Amino acid sequence: MSIIDKIEKAQCKASVPDFNIGDTVKVSTKIIEGTTERIQNFTGVVIARKNSGIRETFTVRRFQNGYGVERVFPIHSPRIDAITVERHGHVRRAKLYYLREKIGKAARVKEKKYFGPAASASAEAAK
Repeated sequence: MSIIDKIEKAQCKASVPDFNIGDTVKVSTKIIEGTTERIQNFTGVVIARKNSGIRETFTVRRFQNGYGVERVFPIHSPRIDAITVERHGHVRRAKLYYLREKIGKAARVKEKKYFGPAASASAEAAK
């Protein structure tokens, strides 16, 4: 292992949530305004993930005031406070760039449904 690999491994976050392309996530970023610091949330669909290790980034897209807004976030950035998965999407592509041309209902991603043993156990517990 080279010196650069050791430095990069030391700067990676220990716990990164498990999310994939098509998932709706809420990214909490630290914003510094003068002497104050606050948390700002950006909620949208993950349309891409690139690279690996300390260089890994993901792109989140959402509609805001009638315009599509995309932001690219480094996963291991100290400015990212938390990444919360709100719902898992069912997609068949590695990059969802086709969503850029879609508007409204056409830009939605279907939710992934899980029918495993844990789902049936939780359904019985709810009864």
